[in-house]
Amino acid sequence: MKLSAALLTGAMLLSACTLEMKPMNLDLTDFGARYAAAWSSRNPAQLASFYAEDGSLIVNGGAPSIGRAAIAATAQSFMSSFPDMVVKLERLDQHGDHPVFRWIWTGTNTGPGGTGKFVRITGYEEWTIDANGLIAKSDGHYDEAEYQRQLKVGAPPQE
Repeated sequence: MKLSAALLTGAMLLSACTLEMKPMNLDLTDFGARYAAAWSSRNPAQLASFYAEDGSLIVNGGAPSIGRAAIAATAQSFMSSFPDMVVKLERLDQHGDHPVFRWIWTGTNTGPGGTGKFVRITGYEEWTIDANGLIAKSDGHYDEAEYQRQLKVGAPPQE
């Protein structure tokens, strides 16, 4: 009987350890909406809090921003260039085991050295979510040529 109790206890401990290693059940739509709001908040630390301590943010295949301080600095550069920036969740998709956050980003480039032009870009981030429900890696993409064009002439009229 003592052996059975020990085996049962061991099995329960093993089960508990296994559960901790699995990513937590996360409402991705809610997470995506809060993440978009954090981008729009003009608070780079709030945005960085969605990332794991050693998480990374990659924009259009560039050098990764690794760690919350670097992610906050990247966010700050966008927030400074576009003080009225708004990011809206368009939808969340699943690509294999990675959630894909699709967004619409708008703002007027009135920050330091800005062009004064209104920009409207769509893009997406493919996320790797860690066991704590935070972003371990975000691989973001948008049309850089269209972004540069809009910085010069502004966004096309909304249909």
